[in-house]
Amino acid sequence: MTTPAAPPSTPFNRLGKFFRELYRRSRVLAITGWIHLALLAGMLVISPFDSRLVMGISVWIKPIKFAISIAIYVWTVAWLLEYLRLPSWAKGIISWGISICMLTEMACIAAQAARGMTSHYNVNTPFDAAIFATMGAMIANNTVLVFVLLILFSVGRREVPRPYLWGIRSGLVIFLAASGIGGMMIAHGSHSVAVKDGGPGLPIVNWSTKGGDLRAAHFLGLHALQVLPITAFLISKHRSWTIGLKTTYVFALSGAYALLIALLYFEAIHGLPLLRM
Repeated sequence: MTTPAAPPSTPFNRLGKFFRELYRRSRVLAITGWIHLALLAGMLVISPFDSRLVMGISVWIKPIKFAISIAIYVWTVAWLLEYLRLPSWAKGIISWGISICMLTEMACIAAQAARGMTSHYNVNTPFDAAIFATMGAMIANNTVLVFVLLILFSVGRREVPRPYLWGIRSGLVIFLAASGIGGMMIAHGSHSVAVKDGGPGLPIVNWSTKGGDLRAAHFLGLHALQVLPITAFLISKHRSWTIGLKTTYVFALSGAYALLIALLYFEAIHGLPLLRM
């Protein structure tokens, strides 16, 4: 008897394999990501029929952006958890902690959008202030959990090639620095510098085109958690390079990325827009 031929590998097969593996690595975070994408789909359906504006843009723009970003974030953590040699209960604490933080954050943002209100920096009423305080607490707790992940990837037992490991570490460090920028925005009471929030901005992201905007550095810094590990993984797969050379390339890439974030940050705090239009 001949062995049946394996089904041809297609993008859909590979995507299905990826999501099955993601679910195996962390069922909690995999489902959390899908919940956010379900919310995204609902908001995309609703938004064309809702003409309300907040700070000059649709009330649903912010929750849509957050739903996408959070789904990517929780799936990234789910993928990385596999590399830590931890007992299942420890991974469960991290998974459930991040899931609760992100679901609560998203619920607050979506609820305020449904009310036609801003979610961030809104302390106009006791209810709005309670919502904003809850969001701040969730982000603070999430930041602590990411710091724990950095410690575990720095001193714990891991099963990952050295260049890839340094990409993960660098991504976590820059993510935490970007979280610090988020904390500065909260302390400042706005994300804009030298201009008021809600003025003219770039398409989609709405970063200010008239003054400084800390969101650029914050956004790119948070997504270092995807950019650096993925790039480091690809570098680690290059067969003709030595481990030392691969690691050097990862260090160089991480340094360049950190420098970009620093430049965006210093540009913003001096009231300069990313692009003046």
